[in-house]
Amino acid sequence: MQDRGWWLVAALSGALVVMAGAFGAHALAGQLAPRLAAAFETGVRYQAWHTLALLAVLAWRASQPQAGQRLAMGLWAAGMALFSGSLYAMALTGATGLGMITPIGGVLLIGGWLTLAVAVLRARPPGQSPSGSA
Repeated sequence: MQDRGWWLVAALSGALVVMAGAFGAHALAGQLAPRLAAAFETGVRYQAWHTLALLAVLAWRASQPQAGQRLAMGLWAAGMALFSGSLYAMALTGATGLGMITPIGGVLLIGGWLTLAVAVLRARPPGQSPSGSA
């Protein structure tokens, strides 16, 4: 996926975060059991943080493209879909069996962060040539 596609993913995820947050705060207020309301809020919070992380990596890529950045973003996107998506679905439907999907999404989110750590460790400082001299 080109960076333009990743910008679109981040923008749509940001819009969804705002809509889900507003829906949870207004339409679902008092409608869900406290445990399900907390699950919905957790989904919103994790999606929001990872949307911001996508934006940060995209900004980094604009000045210093590195191997691993796209993989990290892909892991986060898949992780948000499975982690937050399963929490949203569980809260809205009460189908607690969907909770089995949530940890898979969490592992993908963690994998994205670890992939980002490797990309950072492998990154050359700006202006440094591959041989190590400026």
